[in-house]
Amino acid sequence: MSKIRLGIIGIGNMGTAHANNIISGKCPEIELAAVADINPDRIKWAEENLPQSVAKFDNSDAMLDSGIIDSALIAIPHYDHPRYAIECMKRGIHVMVEKPAGVYTKQVREMNEFAAKSNVVFGMMFNQRTDHIYRKMREIVQSGELGQIRRTNWIITNWYRPQAYYDSGAWRATWSGEGGGVLLNQCPHNLDLWQWICGMPVKVHAHMHFGKWHDIEVEDDVTAYVEYANGATGTFITSTGDAPGTNRLEITLDKGKLVSENGKLYLWELEQSEPEFSRTNKSPFAAPKTNFKEVETDGKSEQHVGVLNAFASAILHGTPLIARGEEGINGLTLSNAMHLSAWLNREIELPLDEDLFYEELMKRVSTSRRKEVTQAVVADTSNTYNT
Repeated sequence: MSKIRLGIIGIGNMGTAHANNIISGKCPEIELAAVADINPDRIKWAEENLPQSVAKFDNSDAMLDSGIIDSALIAIPHYDHPRYAIECMKRGIHVMVEKPAGVYTKQVREMNEFAAKSNVVFGMMFNQRTDHIYRKMREIVQSGELGQIRRTNWIITNWYRPQAYYDSGAWRATWSGEGGGVLLNQCPHNLDLWQWICGMPVKVHAHMHFGKWHDIEVEDDVTAYVEYANGATGTFITSTGDAPGTNRLEITLDKGKLVSENGKLYLWELEQSEPEFSRTNKSPFAAPKTNFKEVETDGKSEQHVGVLNAFASAILHGTPLIARGEEGINGLTLSNAMHLSAWLNREIELPLDEDLFYEELMKRVSTSRRKEVTQAVVADTSNTYNT
């Protein structure tokens, strides 16, 4: 087999972007064999814009049972991600899941347990793991050359969305349709990167505003505080209401500080680690000497195409994925813990009480309301986050 035969479940915003990447030749080891969507308008779009050789289905189960695909990409509303991933695994179909892995970890854990018993390649669409800045940050932090993490701060507020965005889909920004707001729609990439680079915390305390900047029922403004097992602390601040927004990740370690902002990575490296300096220095107002530099990277950020090409290569050649599907539960755990903390107004310890989170989520789902759709959102494939 020289190419995998991929079927896309859901050809809305992201499904369309993936389909266009494939048919434009950016994924040489992938043949777009089929697409499926329950929306007749999206099937019409597929008939008008995709090659005739691509089969079109109005039912995803029919596509999965057709025998014309050996792999699938799931790009549908969040609640259904684990369900359809499991349906793929049952049929021996390799599966790539768009972020987030799901809405609640109890559901995603079931998906992961099923994957462990299946002989399929299972990946997550964490395209930001291909970004040269974040890859370099992880490399430096994980190497230990700067010592232990002391503090992490991520202010990620360049997720601005106007009201028209939320009005473009009845499922958007609802507890019943999406399961959350900025944390579950825009920030899965950031939450994944945060834990991928810095590790998982052990305590979470979050404050949220629900519908502060928009006519929505879910969170659009979040400030969270975390603690790590080694005593380090961190903050995570996000919103879809800031214009202009900020994207700055700062990691302070024993022997320096890393800052990612505006497409650059900066390092302030201490000549002597802070713990050693504090222990040996005799001057009451002295500080460790610091050397500053912009960190060189390889400049490569292959994004969605890179994740898909790695997925195909994993199936065809056994090479590593960008992100294993099982890893999707980590960032979702942070999201769930933040929600639970805000709902209950208290600190949440990890591992998360998954039953309690589900119980609280369902309370909100039971009173959720859907909005009228005013216009469709068209995918912008130039946006590396694009959600």
